[in-house]
Amino acid sequence: MPPGMYFILENWEEEASQDVQIDFLLPTGIYLSLSVSRNSTIEAIKEIIWNKAKTEPLFCALNDPDNYVFMCINHTAEREEIEDEQRRLCDVRPFFCVLQLVGREGNRIEKQINSQISLLIGKGLHEFHSLKNLEVNDFRTKIRPFCEEKAMDRQRLTWYPWMMCNYPFELEPYPKLPETGVLKSRSSKKFMVNVKFENSEESFTLQISPQDVPLTLMQSALKKRAMVFREPKQDKVTDYVLKVNGRLEFIYGDYPLYQFKFICACLHASTTPHLTMIHCSTIKSMQDEQEGFSVQVSKICSGPKRPPLPPKKQDMSFTIEEPFQIHLLQASKVNVDDGMTLIVQAGLFHGSEMLCKTVTSNDVQFSSEPAWDNKLVFDINVSDLPRMTRLCFALFGAVERTKKPRSTKKKLKKADCPLSWVNTMVFDYADRLKTGELTLYAWPSTLDDKVDLLNPMGTVDSNPNIESTVSLTIFFPNFRTQPIYYPPTEKIIQMGMNGKASRASPEELQKLKEVLENKNYTEFFEDDKELLWKLRYDIRELYPENLAKLLSITKWNKQEDVAEMIYLLQHWPDLSPLHALELLDYTFPDRSVRAFTIRCLRKLSDDELFQYLLQLVQVLKYESYLDGDLTRFLLERALANRKIGHFLFWHLRSEMHVPSVSFRFGLILEAYCRGSTPHMKILAKQNEALNKMKSLTDFVKSSSQKTTKNITKEVMQFYMKQDAYLEALKDLLNPLNPNLILSDLCVEKCKFMDSKMKPLWLVYNDSFQSGSIGIIFKNGDDLRQDMLTLQMIKLMDVLWKQEGLDLRMIPYGCLSTGYKTGLIEVVIDSDTIANIQLNKSNMAATAAFNKDALLNWLKSKNPGDALEQAIEEFTLSCAGYCVATYVLGIGDRHSDNIMIRQNGQLFHIDFGHFLGNFKSKFGINRERVPFILTYDFVHVIQQGRTNDSEKFERFRSYCETAYKILCRNGVLFVNLFKIMQASGLPELSSSKDIQYLKDSLALGKPEEEALKNFKVKFNEALRESWKTKVNWMAHNVAKDNR
Repeated sequence: MPPGMYFILENWEEEASQDVQIDFLLPTGIYLSLSVSRNSTIEAIKEIIWNKAKTEPLFCALNDPDNYVFMCINHTAEREEIEDEQRRLCDVRPFFCVLQLVGREGNRIEKQINSQISLLIGKGLHEFHSLKNLEVNDFRTKIRPFCEEKAMDRQRLTWYPWMMCNYPFELEPYPKLPETGVLKSRSSKKFMVNVKFENSEESFTLQISPQDVPLTLMQSALKKRAMVFREPKQDKVTDYVLKVNGRLEFIYGDYPLYQFKFICACLHASTTPHLTMIHCSTIKSMQDEQEGFSVQVSKICSGPKRPPLPPKKQDMSFTIEEPFQIHLLQASKVNVDDGMTLIVQAGLFHGSEMLCKTVTSNDVQFSSEPAWDNKLVFDINVSDLPRMTRLCFALFGAVERTKKPRSTKKKLKKADCPLSWVNTMVFDYADRLKTGELTLYAWPSTLDDKVDLLNPMGTVDSNPNIESTVSLTIFFPNFRTQPIYYPPTEKIIQMGMNGKASRASPEELQKLKEVLENKNYTEFFEDDKELLWKLRYDIRELYPENLAKLLSITKWNKQEDVAEMIYLLQHWPDLSPLHALELLDYTFPDRSVRAFTIRCLRKLSDDELFQYLLQLVQVLKYESYLDGDLTRFLLERALANRKIGHFLFWHLRSEMHVPSVSFRFGLILEAYCRGSTPHMKILAKQNEALNKMKSLTDFVKSSSQKTTKNITKEVMQFYMKQDAYLEALKDLLNPLNPNLILSDLCVEKCKFMDSKMKPLWLVYNDSFQSGSIGIIFKNGDDLRQDMLTLQMIKLMDVLWKQEGLDLRMIPYGCLSTGYKTGLIEVVIDSDTIANIQLNKSNMAATAAFNKDALLNWLKSKNPGDALEQAIEEFTLSCAGYCVATYVLGIGDRHSDNIMIRQNGQLFHIDFGHFLGNFKSKFGINRERVPFILTYDFVHVIQQGRTNDSEKFERFRSYCETAYKILCRNGVLFVNLFKIMQASGLPELSSSKDIQYLKDSLALGKPEEEALKNFKVKFNEALRESWKTKVNWMAHNVAKDNR
């Protein structure tokens, strides 16, 4: 290959044994061109070069090899010094086949960490420097010591709290034993547990009660060992913890054994748990090994704190009684049809509230570089601008203009063509009113008659694609000679103390109660707003959970009301996290409200926080500044619990391709990595494996178009056996569940699936638990909606279990890891209803109507007494999924996306349509029933008897109880879905989607009325189930013909 020849990315994925011609530049000016294996490590290549250099001139001028490092141009067009010399050349993947040997400069550890972070987050840290943005620099300066201090705190922990931080125990949410399922009957009987001690081959099988705590089990194991080996002195039981064999999962704490997820799963499956006793000295060694390096990095990287700048003379914005105004100068790179005039609309918003009438610019004739030179004056004084005021712009083209004054909400007309929008804050991150010229890089508008031109919900960050996007240049005037700042919170609280409480009459209190109890409110009448504000002190004392309603009617364009609200908030009682979540919506952007919300969320346990983590990451998109209370809260909790840190990392990393959040999420990821350097190695291994999986799917898609499935599979497995792939794909922690170790890849069992995107089906041996672990890697499908749906099903499962109702749900793992890429857990020993029916029938057309197929299949998998338990599992899980799919409005339910495990558990997969967005064909709705409840399901529930009404009524009772529990928690589900509107999911983009959830949960209606409505839906599902069977028949026939 000629010098300087670039090497395309795909070439690095070819056969690992193939050599590559690389050009090497030595510090002495000597040029070498050598053929090296793409599978060689950088360390090995350096040794080869050094031996070759000995025969070249000027070798004596070189220093020791450790004083040099290879530098290359990587695929982010960044010069990268390859500090980690254990990396293989095929993993470095230089863009040019040139490696330059340069002298080491600066701090080696710091540069190595920076390189690792860049590779891990998918964005070079040099991009943050190149922004030359004061807010970015200030955030990085402040957040780094914050995160490094958390790392120091971990190092100072004793072994037990450190283990809780890094290996938190996994508990089922049972406050008491469930009233359903096998656990109820088996909890009173003793079961067998196999326990061994580390560094010993001897193991002991002990009989223990599920009600006992881990300490009791360990005490029994120590006694048994002392008796067998005649040990005169026993170790202290408190110096040990139990570890699940083959997993990074520990069992400890004062909880009954049946509450630990692993033990609970073993009880359900009637298998013996295999555990190992780990001594605290081993845990301490792990701590020293992991945290020692982290502390070393912190000491090296943390510099002295800068002294605070002396205060400058400044004015407060509350004193500026002048209308707010800006100067609209020009735009560039505008692409619009000839004959159109260009118009800019501007508005001031606080959350979703418009603070004053919008202002519209003059018309200018079509031009790619239009200039307005237009002063835009708003009908609001600077003194009344709230701290979180957003200035929103929309650029649109118009064929003709109406002479009538524009309304406060400029609705789209057929003559108007929206081009772009952009938002910016009026006050900067340091509370200062912006001044001077500012160029904003806009985002393209979408042509949608349902929305306004302005987009206050959109990001306040400029479009990073500055080369091709429309830009808008504006000028903020100087209202005073010195800087103008928004008053500090203490000053606002002092102003708010002047407000006085009004005495309420009995009639007003009754009216207040009626208004606040309407859970299905969308907008208040003016007299209701006046009443709520008048009785704001009564709301605080009597109905504090209705804070969101009070905030929504507060006049944020009136400084006196804002000051009173902020003062009132300082004395507001803490809300439950359930009600506090509502305040995270973008309609409540005030900093004091945000701080109050985070104060309430601090009461969340780690398990509860993990349950809502997906939503909290989405809320970051609403944040107006980089350094906010929510950002610090998430980083603090992630650095104190590795499970939370793991999923926070992947939730952020999976959206790094989204331009509007790329820099924000990248900065948070950098901060997390600096506070958790030991975790980086684990995450980097997972990232490397995912890259290899993506390369394999790219190959499979390409090969499938050229050759047969069997040949493609053989070549795929051949690649997987190469060192470059095999080493990347084995010995990593499962991204879906970091407790599971994916150690031994079983290449012969790996395959790809037949669907369009050719997902990979990977199988790992699980020798410790006598089974296998399966994962599906998808490349080309958006898994975010599946992930959200499964999160909601898991939340339902938690709520039911907390009420003693275990419906044996299977919310299998699903994780989006990047743009249309992600992982799905394989539920082992399961099959689709379609396959079961087709295997029991001669023709695809009649398979769907074979009511005995499911029952016969369960009989074959559960002989003898096991059948009754399998039918109970089927009954419970069928009830759970009937309710869950109805409430979430899940569509496209055919026999290939409903599955059954061999133990009887039914579960649904593939959630491409939800919230009532059902599929239709030729304008006809294909979803004709509220949920799937066919007569072959009933046939299984009734154990094949046609008149066993008792079992069916028990099934109906499970459904009704489950539905009532969800209705009691309806506000929680609505709040979580409202927050997720920031995700950009096509089927969660409007109030209509949220309204479906409110209707299905009968929000605001009495429980009796809600249950009555559900009973009607239940009967309808059963009565119309024949329509489901017809759909399934059509699906089977279509599948058979493919």
